[in-house]
Amino acid sequence: MTIDIYISEVGPRDGLQSIKSIMPTEAKKAWVKAQYEAGTPEIEVGSFVPAKLLPQMADTAEITRYAASLEGLTVAVLAPNLHGVKAAVDNGAHKISVPFSMSESHSVKNVKKTHPQMLEEIARCCEYVKGISSSQKPTLEVGLSTAFGCTIEGEVKESTVVSMAEQVMALGVDEVGLSDTTGVGNPAQIKRLAQSIWQHCGRESLNGVHLHNTRGQGLANALMAVELGMTTLDSSLGGIGGCPWAPGASGNIVTEDLVFLLESMGLNTGIDINKLMQVRELVQQALPDESLYGFTPAAGLPKGWPYS
Repeated sequence: MTIDIYISEVGPRDGLQSIKSIMPTEAKKAWVKAQYEAGTPEIEVGSFVPAKLLPQMADTAEITRYAASLEGLTVAVLAPNLHGVKAAVDNGAHKISVPFSMSESHSVKNVKKTHPQMLEEIARCCEYVKGISSSQKPTLEVGLSTAFGCTIEGEVKESTVVSMAEQVMALGVDEVGLSDTTGVGNPAQIKRLAQSIWQHCGRESLNGVHLHNTRGQGLANALMAVELGMTTLDSSLGGIGGCPWAPGASGNIVTEDLVFLLESMGLNTGIDINKLMQVRELVQQALPDESLYGFTPAAGLPKGWPYS
């Protein structure tokens, strides 16, 4: 069946980067394989950052190479600079997301770069990727982080987000993504920002969102994104994760809950939710000191579900 909504599992990156536990490499591989076998079409497997900053991501190169060996899986990674982009390409990533904080204070805290410096860095990344042969060329996305608000600055002007989207698209990135890093976004914001970016940058410029459930609005925001016609939603198994540089911003959308929501609506995600529940058990065993979240896992699937 044709997939209607692509779910990008970000647990191995966004989930693991913000918890104290360091998952062993073999356990990460088992997680990626199990979720791939459950039908997940895209997995963000890690972040190419210095291990001294995020020891949880020290094995990203190995995990990326392993994931790239799984036929049909789109392997996504995060890379904050040209060095990381080169490493991602060298290890076979299919999709690279460069985080660009719309709050300059968060940008300085997160990647130690001002807005002008990040624009220069993104330009270098675009120039590098442009020179890669088409058979190996990855999709280069800029994630518009803190697009809905910042725990440091507070309000982030929507005009700033749209302007930055225009500038990075002009530099040559393939697309931008809206990221509610701090979990403050609401459906009305999603609609305004998406429609404004499409108006200024073209419909093909924005296809996905990265949402957090910090204040319980994650699924409402996801539903708005779907109704607007977006095709890719990020989520994390068990809802683990959050930005370590955004105090209090925890909780990605729970993959299990998102799959249940979409499949209940008759939208195909390609994911077998029963197998997904088994992946959850595998991850919990590998992270015994961490809490996993989700209403669907707690309540169980309805009797006779899925209904015909």
